[in-house]
Amino acid sequence: MRTTNAYAAMTAQAPLAPFTIQRREPGPHDVLIDIRYCGICHSDLHQARDEWGGAIFPMVPGHEIMGTVAQVGTKVKRFKVGDSAGVGCLVDSCRTCPSCKKGQEQYCETHAAWTYNGLEMDLKTPTYGGYSTQIVVDQRFVLRVPKALPLDAAAPLLCAGITTYSPLRHWKVGKKNRLAVVGLGGLGHMAVKIGAALGAEVTVLSHSEKKRKDAARLGADDFVVASDSSALAKLKRRFDFILDTVSAPHNLNAYLECLKTDGTMILVGAPKAPTPLGAFPLVMRRRRLAGSLIGGIEETQEMLDFCAKHRIPADIETVPIQQVNEAYERMLRGDVRYRFVIDMSSLK
Repeated sequence: MRTTNAYAAMTAQAPLAPFTIQRREPGPHDVLIDIRYCGICHSDLHQARDEWGGAIFPMVPGHEIMGTVAQVGTKVKRFKVGDSAGVGCLVDSCRTCPSCKKGQEQYCETHAAWTYNGLEMDLKTPTYGGYSTQIVVDQRFVLRVPKALPLDAAAPLLCAGITTYSPLRHWKVGKKNRLAVVGLGGLGHMAVKIGAALGAEVTVLSHSEKKRKDAARLGADDFVVASDSSALAKLKRRFDFILDTVSAPHNLNAYLECLKTDGTMILVGAPKAPTPLGAFPLVMRRRRLAGSLIGGIEETQEMLDFCAKHRIPADIETVPIQQVNEAYERMLRGDVRYRFVIDMSSLK
């Protein structure tokens, strides 16, 4: 085992603080990565504060990991020392169930090993995430980073990027489609960029008038203040698709009315409290309400290559690890444009 410096939450009430973890020595199929950057996802905060339940403490968050390969196992063929590499939300899965065989490891029907706040495939060893200096991962779950993407601005793509890319690709959003993005935060700003690159007509629905200029800069064709009920009412039956990125309680019924007949609203945000849903907004127009969870490894690589081709990095603010608790509080206030990324050299 190798000793690794990290930051961890010891309990749901405790701030993150320096901590030491043990990583396994690289096996034949493993890649050892020196972590250079790690994005801060809103789910890091949810889980570190046990807002979704089932938290495993001590917890080292972080599943938007970018770094440099420091060592490879004897049977590793896809990476060599010095390569740029990334690790997203998964570090392993059963690989044999129907979902895994389809390349949808995120829906593994046996056991998916999440990058942190989970268990390794032995169902005993806790996983620790990217708020640390090194990580060891099987090569199948390590991602190639195209040279066109800067490592710091590419880190959030491994959650915010794939979380929005996967449903847009699954539902074949593209030219001639009208897409509404609910919320312009870490997820929403990537949805706008990717939706525009796919050729959709993109409208941002946000409660903050202050984000109007940002929406246009990111590629949106229109912007509507969603807290204005009269403005929202004018959007009835306008959109083919709505991608809802909001993780706070909000009125799904009002947004569903903005869909055309046979339109689809996809949830990628995860509020901690259940949201009321009426039947009539769905049944009267044969609308669909769906959900989506990140993407498989192959699709995540596809997303990175797509973002490199279209020059789509995340909009980031880089912080040292010592400011992670402050970043959490700022994230709660919406005081970031649009994703915090930790410079892990600050931990060394």
